[in-house]
Order: sequence, then C-alpha cells, then structure tokens
Amino acid sequence: MLNLSTPHRLCWTVFMLGYFCQSAPVMGGEEGRSEIGSAVVALSREVCLDCHSGGAGATAGFDMELLLERPLAERREAWERVVKKLVTGQMPPADSTAVDRQTVLLVARELADQLDALYRLAPQVGRTPTFRRLTRYEYRAAIRDLLALEVDVDSLLPRDESSHGFDNITVSDLSPTLVGRYITAAEKIARWAVGTNATTVEGRTVRIRPDVTQEEHVEGLPLGTRGGTLIQHLFPQSGYYDFEMRLARDRNEHVEGLHEPHELELAIDLQRIELFTVRPPRGSRSGDPYDQVTHENVDRHLRARVFVEAGPHEVAVAFLKKPSSLLETARQPLNVHFNMYRHPRLNPALFEVSITGPFAAAGPGQTPSRQRIFSCRPSGEEEEEVDCARRILGDLMRRAYRRPVTAEDFVTPMALFQQARESGNFDDGIELALSSILVSPHFLFRIERDPPHVPAGQVYPISPLELASRLSFFLWSSLPDERLLGLAESGRLTQPQVLEAEVRRMLVDPRSEALVENFAGQWLYLRNLESMTPDARLYPDFDDNLRQAMRRETELCFADILRNDLSVVRLLQSDYTFLNERLARHYGIPGVLGSRFRKVRLPSGSHRGGLLRHASILTVTSYADRTSPVIRGKWVLENILGSPPPPPPPNIPALEDTVISASLPIRQRLEAHRADPSCAACHDMIDPVGFALENFDAVGRWREFEGDQPVDASGGLPDGSRFVGVEALEQGLLRYPEIFVTTVAEKLFTYGLGRGCAPADAPAIRQAVRRAAAHDYRLSELIVGLVQSPPFHMRTAAGASGAEDYD
Repeated sequence: MLNLSTPHRLCWTVFMLGYFCQSAPVMGGEEGRSEIGSAVVALSREVCLDCHSGGAGATAGFDMELLLERPLAERREAWERVVKKLVTGQMPPADSTAVDRQTVLLVARELADQLDALYRLAPQVGRTPTFRRLTRYEYRAAIRDLLALEVDVDSLLPRDESSHGFDNITVSDLSPTLVGRYITAAEKIARWAVGTNATTVEGRTVRIRPDVTQEEHVEGLPLGTRGGTLIQHLFPQSGYYDFEMRLARDRNEHVEGLHEPHELELAIDLQRIELFTVRPPRGSRSGDPYDQVTHENVDRHLRARVFVEAGPHEVAVAFLKKPSSLLETARQPLNVHFNMYRHPRLNPALFEVSITGPFAAAGPGQTPSRQRIFSCRPSGEEEEEVDCARRILGDLMRRAYRRPVTAEDFVTPMALFQQARESGNFDDGIELALSSILVSPHFLFRIERDPPHVPAGQVYPISPLELASRLSFFLWSSLPDERLLGLAESGRLTQPQVLEAEVRRMLVDPRSEALVENFAGQWLYLRNLESMTPDARLYPDFDDNLRQAMRRETELCFADILRNDLSVVRLLQSDYTFLNERLARHYGIPGVLGSRFRKVRLPSGSHRGGLLRHASILTVTSYADRTSPVIRGKWVLENILGSPPPPPPPNIPALEDTVISASLPIRQRLEAHRADPSCAACHDMIDPVGFALENFDAVGRWREFEGDQPVDASGGLPDGSRFVGVEALEQGLLRYPEIFVTTVAEKLFTYGLGRGCAPADAPAIRQAVRRAAAHDYRLSELIVGLVQSPPFHMRTAAGASGAEDYD
C-alpha cells in the first residue's frame, strides 16, 4: 500500500467522512437516471483525468471526461469497468500518491452502490444463445443418467473448443462432420444399451501411457498387486470374450525388467479368472544366430477366453507384487521407472489389454441399461407392443428432451420402431427408435426460445422447464432428474424457497462431482496437465503417476469445500491437503504410504496448503524447462483476482535463450521485456505476482536456489503492495477476500450460464457475494445467490442492441 503525503491524506479523510456520514439519496428524480456521487467525481478529477481525458488521445482510449458529463444510468457498463479497476487495485496506478487504497475502496463502494440501485430498477440480464449443443462431458453424463450407461465419449466425439475459460460457450454450431459423429455415436450407444444380437464381433484395446511407472500398487486394484490397469467395460451381451495382454517393450523390442518369472493376474469384478506366469527367454533352438529365442513370444500366451454375463464389469490386470528390498545408495533413488536409458524398469510392465467379443452370444441379460429402458414388456399382441413402445419411448423422450412429450415427438421414433419391428423383434424396434432420440436436436441442444409477442430488448423470465435445464447442467452437467423435472412441470420451481431447496439437494447429490471435474478442471487449468511433459533431463522424477496425483490433490481439495460446505477462501490458504505416497514424496512430506489419497494435516511453516502451493497449478503455469513468472502471474490475475491483463501487442518477440543467457536467473532474463516501454505497462503488473512463486520450480517442488544463486521471491500485487514469497502473497490476497470470492462467482456465472460475464452482470455478482459474505463465504451460499440472481432465471429478447446471441 502506498503512503500519502499528510495534506493529501487529511484532505481525503475529511472529505470521505463528510460524504459517508450523510444520507444523500442514490437515485435522481427521473427513474433510471442518477447523478454521479460527489466522491466519485472528486476522485476522478484528482487522480484519473490526467491520463484518461482528451477524447481519442486518452490512455487506453478511456475518456473519463465523457463519463462525468453524462448521467450514470447512460454509461453503466463503463462505470462497472471503473469499479473493477478500482477494486482490484489496477487503478489508480501503483506509483500514484494522490490517494490511498482505503479511500479508493470507499469510492468504489459508493459507485457500486449507485450501480446496484440502478440494477434493481432496471436489471440488465444479458442473453444466452438460443441453441447450445451439449459438450462432450455433458453428453457423457446425459447418457449415463438417461440410460444407466457409461460410455467412452472421447473415442466417439471430438474435443470442444474453449472460450472464456470453458468449453460450454462456443457450442452453438453443428457441422456436417459432427452430425456424422453424433449419428455413429447414437447407433453404437443404442446397441449397447438395448443389447440386441450383434452380427459382428467388437473389440476394444486399452493402452497404458508409456510414462506410467508400474512398480507399486495402483489404486482400485487388489492389494498385493503392482502395476497394471483397471478397466470399466460394458459387455453388451452374455457370451464368451477374448482377453489378450501385451507387455511393454523397450526400443530393442525387449520386455524391460524381465529377469525372472513374474505372475500376471486377470480378474473380473475382483474375482480371479486366470493367473499367468511370464518367464524370460532362455537359450536357443540351435547354434544358428538367427534362431535365438527372443522376447517376441514371452507374452504370446497371455490370453484367455472367458464367459461373461452382459452388463458393466471391472476388468483388472495386474502383476502379483514381489517383496521389495530397500536400496542403500548415496543418493535417493528416483521414483520413476519407465525409460530404459534414464530410469529403466525394475520389473515387467503392462502395455495394453484387448477385449474382443461376444462369441456364442447368449442374449442381453438384465443389464442396468435394459432395466432403465424397458419399463414394460409386451406379451406378443401387436396392439400391446405398440402401446408398450409408446410408453418406453415416451419416458425416454421426456427425460432426454427435458420437457413433457408432444404427439409430434412420437412421429419419427414410432415410425422407426415399426420399420425395425417388421424385419426384427421388439428390441430391434426400440433400438432404432432410441438412436433417433439420441440424434434429435431436442436432446443434443439446450433450446431457449423467446416467447411470442415479447418486444425486442425486453427482459422476460425463462420458463420453469428452461430453468430446470439451466440448473441441472450447471450443477450436474447432465439432465434434470425426476424430482426437478416434476417441480418444473408443476411450476413450483420458480418459487424462491423451492429453488433454494433444490440447489442444496443437488449439491449433496453425487452427480455434483461434475463441479469438481468439469468446472474446477477448467477454471484451474487441471485439464492442461495431460499435455504437460517437463524436460526429463532437468526433472527426471516426473511421470504420469505424479501427473495424475497432482491433479487429484487439487480435485479433492475443491471437493472437500463442496462436500463439507466450507468457505471458498480456504482454497487460498489451508492447513491441510490430500496426498498419496507418490505426491508426498514429491513434496518431501514423510509418513504417507500407499496409493490411497488421504487428508493430511500440515505442520506450521509447511510449504504446502492452498492452491498457489499445489504442484498441479505450478506445473501448468511453467514451461518444460523452467518456471514462468509471466504465466504464473497472468494465471493469478485472471483466476484469483479476476482482472486478466490485456493481450500482448503484436510482433512482440519471445524470450530467447540465444539472446539472453539461459544461465541467468529468470528475474534477470525478464528484465529485457520490462525495459521495453511497450511491454513494461503490463509486465510491471504481471511479473511481480509470478516472482512471489519462484520458490517453486517447474514441477512444483520447493527450492531455495536457482542454479547456484539464491531464489529471489520478492514480488507484489497490482495495488502496489510489495512482499516476499508465497505466504505473503496469500496474505495480500486474503486482505480483501471478497475480490477472490467475486472471481469465483464470475467463473461460476460464466460456466453456469454458458456465456461470458459482462460488466452489466456485476451487480448480480456483487449481490451473490454479499449473500455469501454473511455466511463465511460458503460455496453453497454463493451458488444459491447466483441461481437466484436475475440473469440466471431471466433473459433479454432478441433484436435490441446488445441483446443478440453471444458467447
């Protein structure tokens, strides 16, 4: 915080006390218009107009003189941007000595109160797209809840593009190629769900990533095993299935680590099916050098044909673990073993598992999907078959379309049912009709239409059914359940007490895990971990086991906030975390053994705790060979403070190691960018935040030295405060917790509504944050406040300026 000269401080203190002690009305005489508060005008003239005046020549093209000349109501969005800059400390500039931080916050509060009063009179709620396609994650969850069927959507549908940090924004289009993918997916899913007699044998191969270490127990597999994999597999029909396993090989096509016999177990639902012995090759069949016994055949016998009942089953393949000996070496041995040159495997590892079938199919059985679909079974009469089909398809369409079914909805599915029934049986007809439901726009799209006769630009409440869909896809990323749909059909869902009760019910439902995987996974960049591969020469102890453990720690910390309804502020500073042995070793925390994650209390002075200390965050904000204060600072500004810096100017070169010595500490290497005036404006705000995290290396380990020089972790925040290290950074962020909570609210708002958070939405965000503040910033209170805000249950009719569909 910057110090003021005594005259300036005295002047502003007297003025602000005088202003805030009086009870001047917020609104003017004419509805929707108000005069700008005198404190705002005084601050603007004292601090802002030196730079932000002069029309087109104003800094950043933002002319405060024009704002001060017009009533507040006419430039609400521009003033909301002013509030944002003041609250987050971006303005006034850090080198300004005209006013202190507390005074700026008082002025920002006055301005925000006036804008909130305008919002209550005439809310601006924005407009969500009329058509929004289900994302890949939502499609998987919808199929799961509609058909009791887990499917591997990644192999069926392409990845969705992200915008505003989430992939449910730019999903209004449906290209011909994507239509083809949806048709193929619908046909396969309908066949798997109904379990009709397959005319061809299907195969699936699950391949383990090459950078997975398989020397220890894998969570979910039987105790006493090591390595391997656990596969969730749907067997569409009862019958015989072939299982084939192959072992991992090195560049010489040798099974690495195969020095003695090993036993490999195949189990289904934890019941052993087969126990194989893998032996190293020995000797030769003759003296001919080309007749040597090779590693080519050592795993050829790892196959079995097994009868499996139809339905979902867990297939486990793992090695029986042999006793481990403690290696006594001068240096601590690496935890990774997957590369024959740098860290070779100590024991054989599984490469892939193939499942093929069914052979001699014995029927679909009674799978969870068939129990969910077939609410009735006809006795054989044609009229009874038609009635039963209408009942089955009606139930499916009501859930899939998220609304009551009309007579028109039955036309296509029933026609397809009759068509398939003529050449097959009842189940064949249901399968073809189901595939048509799964490609219907009413299922693939969330549709919100303007009611007839609503004038362009007018704000109107969405229907209870549309509200139910918004709510379920927000909290579950899936379809409304029967209770939620019933409340919407009766019209009771729009009652505030009923709506709040539903939000709380849905948050404790296991399906709210979508907020952990889908929302937090995108907000915190956890999805980016899959593509992070640190330089193996600099970070040789990194493998996929550690990558997944990093991600799981952050997910479990967010899930703990969600499940126990804790304050979201705990995400920033916490005295506990969730660890397994692999991650605990990475952090240097003793006493944590095994593959299971558990809650670990951290001692005072620990380098671990809040999000900014998580290896997942620190890794995705680094380069492969070094840390990046720029990326880390930008991440904090965007995801913690909610004030992302502007994009860099065009033609700005990257930081080249060939120009600036790579042996220098990163702080000195970045001085080249900060020396350029066109770069300094942003880097002076970004870099200090990232420098405070320099005690963590590119994979999140704590360090005191960078090379042979002590780490300099001195940094700062945009408001001008200066400090050293991550703990001081956390304290600086927690000095004003409402800023972080506002950022979380904005991220939830964007994710929940499927559109960017505009300045006009700020009053609704503030109201939700104030509600949460009264309850220790609990996550449930924040979500309830957002769901009850006008933008969540209202919409602006198309046609007016600024009311078009946007993303």
